[in-house]
Amino acid sequence: MSDDAQTPTPMPTPNDCDLPRRRSDFATFAEAIDYAARSEKGLNFHDMRGTLERVYPYSEMRADAMKAARQFAAMGIAKGDRVALVAETGAEFAALFCGCIYAGAWPVPLPVPTGFGGKEGYIEQLSVQLDSSDPKILIYPAEIAEMAGAAAERQGCEGQSWEDFSQRPDPETDLPEADPQDICYLQYSSGSTRFPTGVAVTHEALLHNLYGHASGVNLGENDRVVSWLPWYHDMGLVGCFLSPIANQASVDYIRTEHFARRPLAWLDLISRNQGNTLSYSPTFGYDICARRISSQSNVAERLDLSRWRTAGNGADMIRPDVMQNFVNAFAGAGFRASAFTPSYGLAEATLAVTVMPPGEGIRVELVEEERLSGRPRDLSRPARYRAIVNCGRPLPGMEVEIRGEDDNPRGDHQIGKVWCRGKSVMHSYFRNEEATDDCLVAKADGEVWLDTGDMGYMADGYLFIVGRAKDMIIINGKNHWPQDIEWAVEQLPGFNHGDIAAFSVETDNGEEAPAVLVHCRVSEPEERIKLRNQIADKVRGVTGMNCVVELVPPRSLPRTSSGKLSRAKAKKLYLSGEIQPLDLAA
Repeated sequence: MSDDAQTPTPMPTPNDCDLPRRRSDFATFAEAIDYAARSEKGLNFHDMRGTLERVYPYSEMRADAMKAARQFAAMGIAKGDRVALVAETGAEFAALFCGCIYAGAWPVPLPVPTGFGGKEGYIEQLSVQLDSSDPKILIYPAEIAEMAGAAAERQGCEGQSWEDFSQRPDPETDLPEADPQDICYLQYSSGSTRFPTGVAVTHEALLHNLYGHASGVNLGENDRVVSWLPWYHDMGLVGCFLSPIANQASVDYIRTEHFARRPLAWLDLISRNQGNTLSYSPTFGYDICARRISSQSNVAERLDLSRWRTAGNGADMIRPDVMQNFVNAFAGAGFRASAFTPSYGLAEATLAVTVMPPGEGIRVELVEEERLSGRPRDLSRPARYRAIVNCGRPLPGMEVEIRGEDDNPRGDHQIGKVWCRGKSVMHSYFRNEEATDDCLVAKADGEVWLDTGDMGYMADGYLFIVGRAKDMIIINGKNHWPQDIEWAVEQLPGFNHGDIAAFSVETDNGEEAPAVLVHCRVSEPEERIKLRNQIADKVRGVTGMNCVVELVPPRSLPRTSSGKLSRAKAKKLYLSGEIQPLDLAA
């Protein structure tokens, strides 16, 4: 071959083919893989610049998965054993995850390293989750062998790289039959650190949820999924990996770390798809794209977002102002606000609980803050309102109920705790009966309901989420949402979404007070003092109370696997002294 000879450009898998689409109507996920492998569709992996690196048809993925299943069987992994997999977005993880399914083992996706916490922090995170899931083996990319191997050794389980595992023998053997009630996989919810809770999801629950979600967004002809979400997060794993398999859709992927460096590569991939795009992101993903494009003179010259049919948003509190900024930034490229598809879900319900019907976009209600906090209306002060986003209707087969503290259902527009039931609800938290009993509650009629831990209300069959019950700051019997305090500080110049974490702390005199940790980019001591006082005044204006304001170094506030701010972890790190506030005086 001559030096100037070029490797032919790989052809991505198509949006459609002759195989009739089935919406997750399978008894087990193994059957779903078998059917997807009969199609021409598959997974397509791109580099940081959006160049197609690897085309992975479902037929090839199934062949690799069957080989992995035989390898698992040969090393003595039996039905119900756990296999931990570092969830790097790529063909290796996809094949091994599906290989576990064929072998009857439970795949356990674990996070890839992030910038926060450093090497030892990552080893500790893996170690804790390995201890909880008790796997037979941990398999990981070779480039993190040192860290992953150390975690495996610490927990006394075998550790091997993708490459080394692929060399294992795969003699022919009979593989077990899956049952719909068998556990399909183990999912660790976002932000689980010291006390991780592995969510055990059955085949039936998974397929029921995938059917509901595909029906909710009307997945069909000429549709394609584009994703940068990590596969160790429930939306990335279930919504953007397992759902396309069970609903026979092709997918374009870029890795999460590549999105963080070049977010507009995500929009480039969407522009390139000649069919309809379904793509999802937490609020911050839309925020970073809108900020990044601001210097571009003409978005229409670079992007075509006119075929982006479902722009899903969820995973955190949906911010109408951020969504509007995205519309303003990309309307010139054909993006339609009606494409926004708010949803609500959690790993404990497999994924989705509610989704907005296609084309309805973002709808908000203005709610008095006193109603949100449970305080009586103070007629001496002007009313303050917060925009609450409509998160859509329950999926088929999913029932949602709002209950008060007396456990009785509440009527429309009455705020309470969100409960749900349906076949999508998890089987249990793995080996944690107490935590399971805390959130899975059987009613008198024998029906099991899931206490989501979220607060919200219903209106005309639609769900509105107002916040997390466990995040609520309760001072002198009054409820304050940390989101409100964080939003107030964000209005000051120079702050971005995710720069502020609000929670309650106990002061020296034993009373509860709101504490606010704020990323500080100011170096002059006098300016820092001035900034702290500004923040304190702003929070006082919202809550009517004095608060503890701590300025902390940029990027020191922890995030969950999906990129959300973790208030619980921020509080823990602050109280333990691991987050050190900046000095305010020279």
